[in-house]
Amino acid sequence: MVVAQRRGGDLAIGRYVRGDLDEILAIERASFPHPWSPEMFDEELNNRLCHIFVARERTAAGIRVTGYVCFWLFLAEMHLLNLAVEPALRRRGIGAALLSRALDFARERGVKMVFLEVRRGNREARALYLRFGFREMGVRPRYYEDGEDAIVMLLEVES
Repeated sequence: MVVAQRRGGDLAIGRYVRGDLDEILAIERASFPHPWSPEMFDEELNNRLCHIFVARERTAAGIRVTGYVCFWLFLAEMHLLNLAVEPALRRRGIGAALLSRALDFARERGVKMVFLEVRRGNREARALYLRFGFREMGVRPRYYEDGEDAIVMLLEVES
């Protein structure tokens, strides 16, 4: 499914396939101070609650992964685990397209609430979530390995 046409290529959001892992890991390492390992991604793939969508861009050189979103669905809740975009391609709507697709997927399955934790210092991510209607509802002190606090955010999904 093409979600955006951009100069130089089309952006499509689709399901993760194992062939995406190397590109996802490169984005993960460039995006987070404590990135997930290949084993952590494999563990999530074996978790029936977990879903991973990938943004792929078709260019003259071929198809490449530009971002991904990983989340759990259980009962009427979604927990957003990870959302990352290749650093050189940020602020071009890829993260918003991924988040929108994940929220649509959740909405179609009856989800009523979406939760996430985001680093206190990640202003860009917090701004994205606020634009989508999330609200900050609490703090998890020293949540991350380096001691940074997490802001807990909630989105109440409309039917």
